[in-house]
This record gives sequence, C-alpha cells and structure tokens, in this order.
Amino acid sequence: MTASNQGQTERWKGAVFYQIYPRSFQDSGGDGVGDLQGILERLPYVASLGVDGIWLSPVFRSPMRDYGYDISDYRAIDPLFGTLADFDAVVAECHRLNMLIIVDQVYSHTSIDHAWFAESRSDRINAKADWYVWADPKPDGSPPTNWLAAFGGGMWAWDSRRRQYYLHNFLASQPDLNLHNPEVQDAILDVARFWLDRGVDGFRLDVANCYTHDRQLRDNPPSGVKNAVRPYFMQRHLYDRDRPETFAFAARLRALTDARPGRFLLAELASDDPEGAIADYTAGSDRFHTAYSFRFLSKPFGPEVIRQGVEALFDRAPDAWPSWAFSNHDFDRVASRWGEGRGPDFPKTLLMLLTSLPGTLFLYQGEELGLPQAEVTYEALRDPDGLAFWPAYKGRDGERTPMPWSATEPHAGFSTAEPWLPIDPRHLALAVDRQEVDLASTLAFTRIWLAFRRSRPAFAEPGIAFEDTGSGLLIFTRAGGRLRLVFNLGDQSARIPGRGWRLAFAQGASTDGDEIVLSAGGAAALEPVTDPAV
Repeated sequence: MTASNQGQTERWKGAVFYQIYPRSFQDSGGDGVGDLQGILERLPYVASLGVDGIWLSPVFRSPMRDYGYDISDYRAIDPLFGTLADFDAVVAECHRLNMLIIVDQVYSHTSIDHAWFAESRSDRINAKADWYVWADPKPDGSPPTNWLAAFGGGMWAWDSRRRQYYLHNFLASQPDLNLHNPEVQDAILDVARFWLDRGVDGFRLDVANCYTHDRQLRDNPPSGVKNAVRPYFMQRHLYDRDRPETFAFAARLRALTDARPGRFLLAELASDDPEGAIADYTAGSDRFHTAYSFRFLSKPFGPEVIRQGVEALFDRAPDAWPSWAFSNHDFDRVASRWGEGRGPDFPKTLLMLLTSLPGTLFLYQGEELGLPQAEVTYEALRDPDGLAFWPAYKGRDGERTPMPWSATEPHAGFSTAEPWLPIDPRHLALAVDRQEVDLASTLAFTRIWLAFRRSRPAFAEPGIAFEDTGSGLLIFTRAGGRLRLVFNLGDQSARIPGRGWRLAFAQGASTDGDEIVLSAGGAAALEPVTDPAV
C-alpha cells in the first residue's frame, strides 16, 4: 500500500481531480509533444491549485492513430512520453505532494498493432482466435449487423486473413476485445494489477459500457434522430453497448481493486440514458465505484439543466456517488460552450459551481485559467474524428492545444519546438505567468476557492437540496443545510433574502442589509449564522 492510501480509504470521495492531457501539458524533450518529465516538472504547480489528485490520460505504447486511446502494449510507456521509470517518478511525486493519481485504462479495444490482434487475425484456430470479436459475413458478403461506429462508417471491418469481419466501436484500427472470453478478462485483470502494483490510486475506465456486445448480433433499431452530423446517433445502441454481460467483468475488476484499500474505479459512460447508466453501473458493491456521463459536457446550459441533471441522477440512484465534469479532452471547453459572451469572470463561477456539486469533481487542464476553446484550422487538424466530420464538427483538437505557461516565451513556454497543435493567440493573455501576478485572475480565484472548499468538510458529504428560485438563479444546500450555494446564471443582477445566513465566500456577490446581492454571473457560499462551527 502506498503512503497516499494509508489510513485514507475513500479519500477520492468528494475530491477534486485535475485532468492532464500529456501530449499538451509540458514538453521537456524539445520535440513539440508533452511528456512525463514535463508533467513531473509541473506537478508542484498542479498541487498549488489545491486539487486532491490528477487523472492522467494515456501514456502507453501506441501508434497514436487515436492519440493514445489505441494501445499496442498495455504494460509499456510510449517512448514519446518517456519510460516506466519516468512514470514511477510521477506517481511518487504525486504522493509526495499528497495527491492521488488515477490513469486511463482502455479495455474495450486495442490498437490493430497489438500482438494479441496479430495472433488473433492469423487464422481461426490459434490460441487467441477468440480474443477479439469476429463474425462471418451475411450470405451476400455484407457485415453481420447494421451497427455504426462512433467515428463514422460501419462497425465491422473485413479481414482477408480470416475471411471474417472484426468489430470496432471507433476506428477500424481499434479492434474490440471479446470480453465475453474469460481468458481475455484474465489478461485485462493482469494489466490492471500491473498498474495498481506500481502505486496508482485508481483507473478512469474509457468507454466502460462498450466492454461487451450482443452475442446474438441483433441489429440496432433507429433512434428517430434525423439529419445527424454523425450517423451513429441515428441508431439506438441497444446491442453494441450497455450489455448486462459487462457486469460480470465489472465485479471481477472491482474485487481486484477493493483488495487494495483506497483505490477506485471511475467509469466513463456514453449513453442515451445517462442517469440510468450511472445507476446500473454503480449499483451495489460489485460494480464500479463511481461514474460520469456526458450530461454536463454538451451545449444546453442554465439553472434548470444543472438541477434536472443532478436530481434525475439521485432519483434513479439515491445511493450513487457520482462524478462530474464540465470539460475534458473530448468536448469543447466550458468557458466557450457555456460562457461565451458572459464576461471574463464567468469561468470562475462555472468552476465554483462544478466543485460545489456532491460527488467527485474533475477539472481539465486550463480550466483554472478560464481558457476558451482554441481555434484550429482544418490544415492543422490531427483528430481523426474532426477530419471525418469537418466542417459541421470540428473535432477535439480545440480543447487539446498546449498549455500556455508563458505569454512571452516561444510557444507559450510549452516547448522549444513547434508544438504538435498550434497555440491559440488568445491563450497568451491568459498564460500562467500572467495570471500568477494578477490577484483578480481565474487562477488566483481557483486557489482561493479550492482552499475554502477544502476547509469545509461538508463539501465532501453526500446530499443536495435545490430551492425553487427565480429566473437565472440556481440555489441549493449541502450537508443538511450547513452550506448554501447561490449562483446567478442569468444576465441581470439579482437579490435574494439573506436573513439567517452569513456570506462566507463571494464571487461577484455582497450583502445589503438582509439581502444577498449578486451581479450577473455572480456566486456565493453562505453559512447559517447559528451554526456553532461559525
């Protein structure tokens, strides 16, 4: 057991994690791509924010067709990022700084370059012949089902060696593992054990509801969605994901993880029924510890969106411990998606709102700077998803551009070489070195707010109760009323009664007699004046 876990079981509950996208965090090698040594150098900065841990996106050996989510060797660090020794140093430094570290694990699929797939495709009788999802064509040679891949086209690719189709939820170069096979489960559990033994505190499980498929290979029905940019959304994905057989594997993975107190499993779930998926995949003690959906990673925004999303989850799963994020490496940055036209302070309010919700919270690198979505030209695109659906969908590169550390150094202090993705000129004014000396910056706010949050144990407790409010306002209490959080998400100032409450933390808020005054986009944390702890 690592020092970070001793006597701190379930420390992840109520924690704030900081997601690092390694390619874009800090380049120490001068090749324009971020790496583990760069992360190691910047971990004191991350710790200075007041977060409780980091989520490290993939650094494993990969041909990088999907930038690390296509793994060719689960136990090796890609030389682009460094070595296993570098990885171990990052884990050790996180723990020295009293931060947890979880890492991405991609168990749904591998790279087409993985040795397992090379053996599996060689013929139909080899030892790994059933390690991937293979199926015969229909009599007319067409694919076995009508299933559509998330990145475009059908979900089946023909392999001339076996004269069969193999399944791929994403790119054709990302064949799906057959997790119905106990031998495959055993191999994946060995991978999980390898990284747990190296000291990581848990896993973020990529597309965890895509682990198994319908063994009867039934066609998906139409969803009723018309004119979608991605044909994928024109189907109801009843048979290619969210299969009940996944739960047997989840139980085995949970048992392996629970044997090491303090570790946890965070499942990523993309589902047509986000709250139902979280309820299903976290029910009881033999499934995943926590999960997050894409509910707050899409465009709609407003007090009712937040309230409905949270209440819908707890209506379906009263005992669930959820995880929430407003931004990550796959979705437009929240400062643009929800904050466009709202002024420079609105990212502060969004960050405060996210980290006031009950559950485990995830900030994405640059969110503490209020970075807007970067503009990336078609000529500079790297993301296969964006290249497939341009211009209606511009892909994920706009949220993956390098961190701006310095407003004046070449390439914003990220690298001494041309970065793998361009740096948006608008990010320079928001660089870390500029915000470090600005007490009114989003970075300064993040540190002050997270310090306040850490000083109030009530934030780590379950429970939330929303109040009925006027237009633009979102108000809820936490921990049985020991905290009251007020957010003015409208475009006009607002006043609310404040008798009996003390203004404990203000972002664009003040008191006027017995009223709390909030500017447009303002927020406040209130505590009862009768609370003996005050």
